[in-house]
Amino acid sequence: MRPDTPADHIAEAERLLRTADQYPQDQEPLLLQAAAHLELAGERGRASSLYDRLLASENPEHPLLVKAFQAANLWEYGHEAEARALINGVQAAAPTEAAPWEIIAETLENHDELEASHACFSTALTILLSEGDEEVPYATRSLLSGRHRVRRMLGLPHDEWDTTADRVHADHTPDVTLDELHDPKRLWALGSDNPAELRAEIARLHSELGSYRSALSRPFPVAVLHWPEAELTELLGAYPVLENEYPTHAAHLTDIEASLRDLAATGTENLGIVTATVPSYEAFAASEQSSPANADLLPQYATTLAARGRAASWPPARGAACWCGSGSAYRGCHGG
Repeated sequence: MRPDTPADHIAEAERLLRTADQYPQDQEPLLLQAAAHLELAGERGRASSLYDRLLASENPEHPLLVKAFQAANLWEYGHEAEARALINGVQAAAPTEAAPWEIIAETLENHDELEASHACFSTALTILLSEGDEEVPYATRSLLSGRHRVRRMLGLPHDEWDTTADRVHADHTPDVTLDELHDPKRLWALGSDNPAELRAEIARLHSELGSYRSALSRPFPVAVLHWPEAELTELLGAYPVLENEYPTHAAHLTDIEASLRDLAATGTENLGIVTATVPSYEAFAASEQSSPANADLLPQYATTLAARGRAASWPPARGAACWCGSGSAYRGCHGG
């Protein structure tokens, strides 16, 4: 049952905290989810403590993402100056992932800092996307859409990125244009005292909901499992029967890229890669009351990691390093 009341959200947060203690290797995504439930329950002080706990931990996986969440929470919590300092720090760090940019840009938007929000969205797209790019990574689409929305509220004319946002939106939701979806008058209609206007807007929202149901039913990426070379060596040493799945590390990397390209060619969206570790996989197998030598567990393990927020978006952003860990740019490595 989905949490609905503040008590439900607190109970879910407590469950996630207990799980994080049991699986320290998955602590970061579990604590982030717990913090989100605490925010929904109005326990912003406790949520802030969880963000601080993550930032104080040794080598957090996504420190800029955590800082972005903390900034959004602190501003709602009445600590605007501290939130602004965190937002400035995230912007100065110029992350190459979309999520921190989206969170801080929407935080500024939600507090009527539209010019600052627009600048934030634009900076992010300058880093992650070139104007006129045909291929728009899934994670970057929300930045295009958010920037389009803010520009509509500012009354700015369409530019090339807005045109790209319109095209991407039309490819997936052809029934409603992005201009109509981001029309500020629609928000005014929802705040109207006129029952006829409210009924008309609610009917329109109902008709649009069907277009989003497929995306809502899969909130996390379709992910492929990636074993770094050292982890794969350890895995096969402990469970040699899995050599049938992974004859060599080079073949494993080639299979990952081929599988993702095949999925993309069939129209599958929101693709990602999750990085496996032997201790995490063994813990997952134990939770399933099975043996790590059971190859049928591998896709389930990948899905579980993706659901916990561990997936890196595929393909990598323009100019980003290859997912394989070689240190080379993706387009000069497996993306070539």
